[in-house]
Amino acid sequence: MAALNERQKLILALIVHDFVETAQPIGSNHLVERYNLDISSATVRNVMVDLTDAGYLRQPHTSAGRVPTEEAYRYFVRQLMGHTELPATTQRTITHQFYQAGRDVSRWMRLAASVLAHQSQAASLVTAPRPEQALFKHLSLISTQGRQVLMVMVWSGGEVRQQMLTLAEPVSQEQLSTAAARITQLCQGKDLEGISALRGQFDALETDVLKLVNEDLERARRLISGEVYRDGLTNVLAEPEFAESESARKALRVLEERSLLEDLLSRTVLNSGVDDVQILIGGEGTWQELRDCSVVLARYGAPGLVTGALGVLGPTRMAYGRTVSAVRFVSGLLSDLVVDSLAE
Repeated sequence: MAALNERQKLILALIVHDFVETAQPIGSNHLVERYNLDISSATVRNVMVDLTDAGYLRQPHTSAGRVPTEEAYRYFVRQLMGHTELPATTQRTITHQFYQAGRDVSRWMRLAASVLAHQSQAASLVTAPRPEQALFKHLSLISTQGRQVLMVMVWSGGEVRQQMLTLAEPVSQEQLSTAAARITQLCQGKDLEGISALRGQFDALETDVLKLVNEDLERARRLISGEVYRDGLTNVLAEPEFAESESARKALRVLEERSLLEDLLSRTVLNSGVDDVQILIGGEGTWQELRDCSVVLARYGAPGLVTGALGVLGPTRMAYGRTVSAVRFVSGLLSDLVVDSLAE
């Protein structure tokens, strides 16, 4: 990022603030009049030219004013926005709503998605809390046809996974049941590392089965389990920059398609600390579907035990201060509720 002087920072902050509110290109005369600046419009115009040359502003048309670039939003978020919080009255109202929901986790999730969508006027997502460690609980092996075997695995928390296994040669159901019982006995309550430490204690059939068990445990570490709660999708489609545009629909695919959402969360917030807020602007060169959008994400829960993710997706012309405040507050609130529920 190019270093900016105080005047350039002021003008850039005002342009971002104004454009977020109006979605219209900003001219120098408008800035001077609206914010009662004690400098001339010619001086503001020169500052805007410098900001354009530095890559923070662009001019949609020759005669139009300027609009912020992705770099402008990144600079604003990292250098100018500072720490923001929701108003105390809003915090109290949200907290009261959650405690009215009782101990129903699904109600917490729906309420969190609703609150985030309302506060940000964008689309929201909340993933149900899941055990941070995938632990093996039970295995069944069922002979189906020839060398084909149905493998049914149960993880801690009750999640059931099924997979077909093709054996090198046919094996009787009795042998399969014996192998499944032995694996269950030795591996119950263990994570991926715990099962790997048992290497050498299994015969050829059990080793083949455990290879798939380990692969599924590794996958379970990275994936979202449970339901994903969404709200506010129409907020995004209603934004002027997305009118009759494919951009919003491409972005919303990230929320709708599980594989895309899992990729986004596993490579960002699920590797961060609880309550840390991450801001992705314009897809950060990684997610083409988000090229015209920004995403604000956070992780919530009890570190090392149970965690989930939540966030907001909207246009790059997003009210970052309020959105980040809402995501941070709801993340902290859900973390407190999850920790309290574990203590019961």
